Amino acid sequence: MPLDPLPFPPQTGWKKRCCLLPMAFRDLNARRHIGLQQLSSLALAGRTLLGPMKSCKFIVDESTNQSTLIGSAVRLIESLDLTSAAGQLLNETIQAQNKEFKTGMSTLLFLIGAWSNAVLECLQQNVPVSAIVSVMSEGLNSCCERVQCLQIPIHDVNKELCSNSVRPNAFKSKTCQIGHDSLLNPQIFLYFQKDISAPEEVILSSCSYQEDDCNSNKCLVSPLAGFGSIASLVKPAGDKSTSVISGSGVTTSSCNKLTHSRYFSTLGKSHFSSQQGNFQGHLSGQSADPCECYGLGHLAMALSHGNQASVKLLQSIVAYQQERAECGGSSQFNIAEIVTCCLLGLPESYSCVSPGFVTLVSSEQATVIKHFEDKPLRILLMDGDLTEQYRHLGFNRPCNVRTILEHPSLWEGRAGDLWLSSMLDILINFEVNLVLVKGNVCKNLMERCIANSILVIGFVTRDVLRAFGEVTSAQPVTYLTQLNASYVGSGGQVELWKACDGRAMDLGELVPVRIKVQGIPLLTAVLTTAVASKMQLIEDQFWTLVYRLHHALNDKNIFLGGGAVELLCLSHIQMLAEQPLQPANKNAVKEFHNPWLAASATEYKSVVLQALASGWKQYLSVVMCNTAKAASELEACTTVDHHLKKAADCGSPSAYILKEFRRGDLLRGSSGPFADHGEGLKVYDNVTAKTEAWRRALDLVLLVLQTDAEIITGPKRNQLLNSHMSSEFMFL
Repeated sequence: MPLDPLPFPPQTGWKKRCCLLPMAFRDLNARRHIGLQQLSSLALAGRTLLGPMKSCKFIVDESTNQSTLIGSAVRLIESLDLTSAAGQLLNETIQAQNKEFKTGMSTLLFLIGAWSNAVLECLQQNVPVSAIVSVMSEGLNSCCERVQCLQIPIHDVNKELCSNSVRPNAFKSKTCQIGHDSLLNPQIFLYFQKDISAPEEVILSSCSYQEDDCNSNKCLVSPLAGFGSIASLVKPAGDKSTSVISGSGVTTSSCNKLTHSRYFSTLGKSHFSSQQGNFQGHLSGQSADPCECYGLGHLAMALSHGNQASVKLLQSIVAYQQERAECGGSSQFNIAEIVTCCLLGLPESYSCVSPGFVTLVSSEQATVIKHFEDKPLRILLMDGDLTEQYRHLGFNRPCNVRTILEHPSLWEGRAGDLWLSSMLDILINFEVNLVLVKGNVCKNLMERCIANSILVIGFVTRDVLRAFGEVTSAQPVTYLTQLNASYVGSGGQVELWKACDGRAMDLGELVPVRIKVQGIPLLTAVLTTAVASKMQLIEDQFWTLVYRLHHALNDKNIFLGGGAVELLCLSHIQMLAEQPLQPANKNAVKEFHNPWLAASATEYKSVVLQALASGWKQYLSVVMCNTAKAASELEACTTVDHHLKKAADCGSPSAYILKEFRRGDLLRGSSGPFADHGEGLKVYDNVTAKTEAWRRALDLVLLVLQTDAEIITGPKRNQLLNSHMSSEFMFL
């Protein structure tokens, strides 16, 4: 989806110089390093995507006039028409970061542009390319080592977040309480127990008011509290009533009094009493200290960077997975057990987490589900496409066979009808009700299966197939002809997915359904919105947060956020740049194979390091402007310089930054992603994802820089010498 042409720097009109080598080198770089200029211009388009309070962009497809709302560098670069070599390299770099980490792409894109400008400034000052490459690489390596002191173990962060006095407010939204009172709320787990452990009798609380009225109003459930969905209780402001679950040590909200109804508003004359109920199951061994159990929920909030909608869903997932981990000894957070289902047409308040697998099927397929109501299913898993032409990877066609027709039409020849009939007979003979296919499904076979009350769902991920295989004993097959009785699983149930009001949703051509099996660890985050162009953005934001928590647990450490790491990098680089010049040592001479190159790297070290530091300074300034902590970049730069001076006067910049971070005064203003919570909630970042984004950004800039230099000094020396443009080149 091409956008308007990006404003590239002018290619002509530069002032000619008369000097030989130095000025020719300057004129050469001013006119010929087009790749760096392109990187700078492309990165400029993603400037507003930096920071937690990013400004999203609408991408318009010129061919269809359809628009999509994007909030990440990945979607921006995918939408641009990148025809230049530098643009292709930029796309590959960002895609590699996204594939590995799913976070850090906006930082990567911005630093590519900032350091491209920094390198161009160095070239304008006649700094040799070899010196730029050497000093910038050494400077970044030094920064990565220096910021290790700002890593904090996750265990320490959990303890601090759980003991933080702002915790009760930090996880509370305006309409529902998601956190201290409901992160491990038994009312949440009631839905799981009903769906998966149906025989259990659960009584959380009862009311001494009129029985019918109390049952209809026993718990005020937010729109997130859909049937079979994880949700939180809506608690009136100032209501501190709680009830204790017997034997669990978990405190939960008691019945809430409806104060804005003409039927139930009694102006304090009536009261609700709660009784203790018995809740046997996963929560029976719960610790009396709730903070021991949902520290990951606090960590998810600290890594959310203000994405409150997604963090509520993730906290519910974390709570459920931690509960399973305590009972079964599995890992506390398993990203392979999380899938998403995007429902267009419902308000965003309907987003929830449902146990099992929620997916979209056609309205014709939904009619089959009526035959499966309350009946256990026989499940078949297929690891490939369910088509006649599909062959597994590595399949070798037989030799000495002449192919007359590769893909015959299923309606014109008897061979296609024969294949359809044989596949359908196999499914009927083994009494298969549900087929989950990893790839594509033949349309004609799908229609025949619907006519025979067999539900076939395609494009199911490998993780979903694995989850169903573990709990149903089903084994995936590549071809239906391989099927035997031992490969078919049993025990699943399928139903229409119901929203918070208990009604099944019909979204036009597609209908959401939920497939569940007792004991399946799979959780589906149902993401809803009424704006079609916003659906991709919501899904991207959710997965970004999921992967941030995933990488934090893998790294076992996280960085201080809010610009603390970048500020320490800036302070460290400036300190290195201010060090007095020293003669080139023997190791440097050996590395460059030339005393002149080693001497030039030492001579230009201060200039190059200042250019590297300018990238960090621009980063901090833009983040402060995007989060409204500064009215302009000039004001932001002044604030950064103020902190740099105080850090230098302190004698230990890292100690100063850590102190300011704990006080909440580091580069913070009156607004920000957590301004609603009164006191500031500390923000943290991933370690590996952030440092890898730095390295990838600088590697790309230096690669384009050296590639441009190689093109300039190419093999066509004699041809260039005799051309009228020879004065623009420096020949080696």
